[in-house]
Parts: sequence; C-alpha cells; structure tokens
Amino acid sequence: TPPGSPTAAMGLRLASCLLLLLLGGSGGMDSRGTPPRGAWEEEGELWGRVRYEAVKKHLGAVGALSKQYWQYLACKVWQGGGEEEKEKEPLPFPGWSLPLVGQNYLEIFSAWYCSFGKCCQTGDCRIVNNITGLESDLNGQLHGQHLAKEVVIQAVQGFLQRPWPEKPLVLSFHGWSGTGKNFVARMLASHLYQDGLKSECVRLFISLFHFPHHKYMDSYKAQLKKQISETVQLCKQSLFIFDEAEKLHFSLLDAIKPFMAPYDKGQVDYRRSIFLFLSNLGGNTINEVALDFWRAGRAREEISIEFLEQQLQMELQEPAENSYARSHLLKENLIDFFVPFLPLEYHHVKLCARDAFLARGLPYTEAALHEVASMMVFVPKEEKLFSAQGCKSVSQRINYFLP
Repeated sequence: TPPGSPTAAMGLRLASCLLLLLLGGSGGMDSRGTPPRGAWEEEGELWGRVRYEAVKKHLGAVGALSKQYWQYLACKVWQGGGEEEKEKEPLPFPGWSLPLVGQNYLEIFSAWYCSFGKCCQTGDCRIVNNITGLESDLNGQLHGQHLAKEVVIQAVQGFLQRPWPEKPLVLSFHGWSGTGKNFVARMLASHLYQDGLKSECVRLFISLFHFPHHKYMDSYKAQLKKQISETVQLCKQSLFIFDEAEKLHFSLLDAIKPFMAPYDKGQVDYRRSIFLFLSNLGGNTINEVALDFWRAGRAREEISIEFLEQQLQMELQEPAENSYARSHLLKENLIDFFVPFLPLEYHHVKLCARDAFLARGLPYTEAALHEVASMMVFVPKEEKLFSAQGCKSVSQRINYFLP
C-alpha cells in the first residue's frame, strides 16, 4: 500500500491512537496522564484488564489492516529485532520518527504487543539470535582465541540458518581455567536471548553445585530430564550449559543422551536446542601444542582446528575417570564440535586488564596494565609464557589501583 493512500493513513491513525492510549490518553485519565483519584482502589484488577483488552483490540485492528505497517511498528521498537526488515524495506512513513515518541513508552508498547503476539523474525520475543552482535563482541572482547571465535560463529550461525536440523547443536569447550569458556557461554546466551542467562529458555547447570552426591544420581537424572523437557516445551529454541562437565557423573551424560541424538519421528522434537559443555579436560594437550608452535617460531594463529581437535579427541578417549571417556557421547559422535581454548600470553592478559578498567569506567595507563599482568603467575618455569590463571582474577586485581 503506498504511504500516501487512505489505507496507509488509516493504519497510521490507528497506530497513533494506540500510542496515545499507552501514553495516557485513554478514557479515565486526567490531563497529566494519571488515573483519577481512587480509580485503582475502586476498579482494581478490572481496570487493568479492560485496558489490556482495549490495547489488544487496537493491535488486532492495526495488524489486520496493514501487516506491513504493524510489523514495522512492533519490530523497530524492540531492541535487536526486525533488523533484516529494516534493510529490505524503506521506511513506510518517513515523516514520523518513532524515537521522538519516547524510548520508555516505546518499550512499554513493544512489551504489550509481544505479550500476546509474534514478534519479528524469530516469532518469539525472548529469542533474538543476534549473530552480528555476537561476532562483533567475540572479535572485540575475546582475546587470543582465534579458533574459538571461528568455530563458535560458524557452528551457531550454520545451525540457526537450517530450518530443520537433524539434531541439536552440541558444542564442547575445552581449555585451562580463565581462557574464556564461561565468557563465551555467557556471550552466546546474551546474544541469542533477550534476557541472556536469565531467560527462561536458558538453563545453566554446575556439576558440583547441582549434582554433588553420587548416591542421589537416580534422583538427579530424573530431575535433569524433567527440566530439559519442560524447557524445550516452553521454548522452541533452548540453550543448556553444563559447567565443569568433566566432573559430571557419566550416567548423567548418558541420561540426557536422547536429547542430543538425531531426531526420531514420534518423539518430542529437541532439534532446535543447543547444548554447551565447558570442561578443563584437554587443557594440557592444547597447551603443549601451543608451546610447540611457539618454540618452533610459529605464530599461534597458525594452529588449525583440524590438527588440535584431533589431538583433543585422542586425550578425551583415553581410559580415565572422566565423564567423556565413560559415557556414550564420544562413542556415538553426539558432540558436533570440540572447541579448544588456547592458553593466554602476557599481552592477552594486558588486554583483559584494559577491558576491566573500561568496564568500570576507570582511566588506565600502559604502566598500570603492565603491573596487573605482572601480578599473574606464568608457566612453564623456563619460558614463563602462559598465564596459569588465564584472565581469571584480573578484574579483582585492578582494585589495587583504585583511589
């Protein structure tokens, strides 16, 4: 419909009326946009319900009249949504700038709509799938991990672009503590979901916290399967994070194996789920490869995922008291990508210190960054090349520089 047509004008008037309603222009409001004295006390929940139904009625009318205008109105005010539509279609009515209405009211407006309707590309306002933002933040904030950046972006983007994947996406992060495994997991949650780790579509399990006693393993298995099933039914795209995965009892991994297996008709569809396992296993193998490259005078960026992933899998398959070797995850090839996190060098720690200063809005100097990095312990004893703690505790160490 052309912007100047009667239909377009009517759609704009209806949308404007709806905004006026949310701004306080509905019946029962005084000139300041507040309910008359005693309205809330007398009407209680009924007043709110009537207003809700009025808004819902307006939204339905606008949506039925012009889906194009309504999608613009709903998607443009929801952060992270409708970006592709913004590029595909010109502004329906360039004379009206939505930000002028007021950001607070626009957020209320979007929340009202998304509470009972579909929102933007994903069809669920809780799911944003901001791959562009994820890639940007990984490039700017994850230091010394060229392999992790490459694998995570390609794996997640490829998975989300497939309308009907054969199975859920299963990623296993490996490396020393402090190299960025938890950092990337949190970043994934924050860019795939509106509320990040707080989203009802995301579940985080910490092995020694959630499953501390082996004698209660049967109860843990039942609870874990129930929580995964309920989350999948609640959200068509769910994220499950298992921290300290090497400390999980192997029977727990086998219990959730069906959720990660290829889809079988007649079962609950878990194909849109993502499973992340974070583990320190394989850290020594990864570090040895990085050290060998350094001793040979080769840049760490020359380390290929093919070479390192093969070395990593060989260690994980060795008979040992770890959940991976004893479970069926490796035997049945249910893990799609083993993601290695390389040990961090001195200049990477300095970059982490810089980020910590910036996160607090504090000024810093090159000398301060050098001093923070110098507080860390570096190994091996001869070369003192890799930070034994990665970047862990860097943010606490800048407290020494506070006035």
